[in-house]
Amino acid sequence: MSMMSGLTTRGRCLLAAGFAAALCSVVLNERDLLRVSAFVIALPLLAAGLAASSRVGLSATRFLRPPRVPAGQSTEVVLELKATGRVPAGGLLLEDTVPYLLGGRPRFVVERLRWRGAVRLGYRVHPAMRGIHQLGPLRARVTDPFGLAEFERELAGQSKVVVVPRYVQLLGLPGGSGVGSGDDGSILLRSGQGEDDAVVRQYRQGDDLRRVHWKSTARRDELMVRVEERPWRGGTTVLLDRRTAAHRGHGPGASLEWAVSFSASVSLHLHHCGQQVRLITEDGAVLTGDTSEAAHSDAAVLDALAALQPSHRSEVSWSVDPGAGQELLAVLGALTPANAAQLVVARPRRTRSLAVLLEINRWGEPPDGADSGTDQEESARILRDGGWSVVTARPRDRMADVWTDICRVGSVTQRRVG
Repeated sequence: MSMMSGLTTRGRCLLAAGFAAALCSVVLNERDLLRVSAFVIALPLLAAGLAASSRVGLSATRFLRPPRVPAGQSTEVVLELKATGRVPAGGLLLEDTVPYLLGGRPRFVVERLRWRGAVRLGYRVHPAMRGIHQLGPLRARVTDPFGLAEFERELAGQSKVVVVPRYVQLLGLPGGSGVGSGDDGSILLRSGQGEDDAVVRQYRQGDDLRRVHWKSTARRDELMVRVEERPWRGGTTVLLDRRTAAHRGHGPGASLEWAVSFSASVSLHLHHCGQQVRLITEDGAVLTGDTSEAAHSDAAVLDALAALQPSHRSEVSWSVDPGAGQELLAVLGALTPANAAQLVVARPRRTRSLAVLLEINRWGEPPDGADSGTDQEESARILRDGGWSVVTARPRDRMADVWTDICRVGSVTQRRVG
């Protein structure tokens, strides 16, 4: 019965015609017509049997190169199809299930696949938005050369595509970044008897010659270089405001996506500079930054931000320090003056506090005709009066330039507060 269910309309019509011819041959006593009818009946049944055998002996594997891709770039999907049965597969129509956000469903036609033969097929997906997407299942439709029978089968299961947010390379650090206090890290390194007590080590292949410490080199009669690493005491907390009500725009150009990309860029940059980074949301939920080493890797940060969903909370309240005593960089959307005042009260005065305040009206019109531009300016003033270093960001601003401004104003404000 399952083999009969695989007959196409053409096959069913041919089978019906064969039975009709057989009936006529009996009524008319025509043996030649009976022979023709037997052939006509056997042909679709034989085609269905071959197609069913071919369907059983098929397997497929899906590969992603690479499985993790930044939004806006493309990844290659490779399908490897193998025939494991003894009956060679006839015409194959393959269709892989692809989410709408990644593009249309690719289709392939394989005219013939020999026994133990294999064929590789490929296509590319171009994700425009971050997120975790599923490819598959891969569906195959096996047909015979005459189009009399066809069977469908799922060959490959689902594969996960992790679309991470865009991130850019940043340069520089605010003075004293990562030391967990208001003192400049460069000053801490030079404290003591002065230049002669600089921390030095032997020269290693690849060290920058500009870091050579000539006094120590002359005294020890071997090439010595300065150790420029700053001591770590406390790390840095990056706070990402993900509230839907605090952002404007839709799709890749939304203010939330800008904030996510900037947070990713800062987190990776600080991690590459040897600092431990704690990434949290506006409600205090920790995305990355626990005690395990894996929590501080680039992959952990990017995967957490890829899966990040916006929050539908309209208001936010900070009753305790969101930075937990660490230095804090807050990437904020629409912020009311009351919330800004809460941040100022929650943060210790001498602990470095940085903020990137998005001019969200540049990303789109505020709902219900509300004017949030004045609130943003007042919130920025409250933060600055509370000792915060504040930089505003617009849609066309380069993230590297915004980070440079943060480094500049952070160093100046910290010296003034200290």
